[in-house]
Amino acid sequence: MGRLLRFGENRFVGVRDEMIVYDCDDESQFATLEARVEAESLTERNMLSAIAPDTLAEARNRGFQPVS
Repeated sequence: MGRLLRFGENRFVGVRDEMIVYDCDDESQFATLEARVEAESLTERNMLSAIAPDTLAEARNRGFQPVS
């Protein structure tokens, strides 16, 4: 189970540029998210969104779609 440094308590982290939510408990999704954060400077650009309550249903409620 991976977590981003600033989002250590969050399972679901959304990326606002494409409105996609990543499940950090899924190794493949987390690896993709980590690569994007590093390559695209998402943290510095404030493009990440913590989902609270930390559920996929709440992510969808906020307009985020799961990674396909």
